[in-house]
Amino acid sequence: MDTSLSAQLNMIIPAYRMHTQIFMNALDGISEEDALKRIEGRTNHVAWMAGNFVNTRYGLAGVLGINEKDPFDELFFQGKALDTQVTYPTLSELKANFHKISPVVYDALLKITDARLKEEVPLHMNISFFPETLLNFIGMCIGREDYLCGQIGLMRRILDYPGMKYEVNEQLKY
Repeated sequence: MDTSLSAQLNMIIPAYRMHTQIFMNALDGISEEDALKRIEGRTNHVAWMAGNFVNTRYGLAGVLGINEKDPFDELFFQGKALDTQVTYPTLSELKANFHKISPVVYDALLKITDARLKEEVPLHMNISFFPETLLNFIGMCIGREDYLCGQIGLMRRILDYPGMKYEVNEQLKY
């Protein structure tokens, strides 16, 4: 297992890597056509969920000082609502962006120090019990990824795909 310079992130690193696995497993086999289906016109579709997941990784990259911009940022930034008038990227495009940004963020996470984790990251949430620090921002991103993978997993079943598997691809080192 890779070890972070920060003991605080040694809990986050395995979660980040597991989310990489779960994200790919959750999308496994979903057709491009099914990725755009909504339930009774009320849910987000899988393409939006996947795009928001990838955008979360790009957002984390930005906060970590990585100069990479999500090519689909205008569709997903800060969980922007699904727009039924917009053509969303394909799962293939989103997976390519995911595999581009994820290892870069992973490497950056391994190099963060405890001192840096205390840095302020202004989120303007104004929540008394939530210090707006880099550590808490990273935690929020991990939580968002959990949520989105769960949503995609549920959509798999609704769209009549088999449940998501928890198999691990040892080739994914991020």
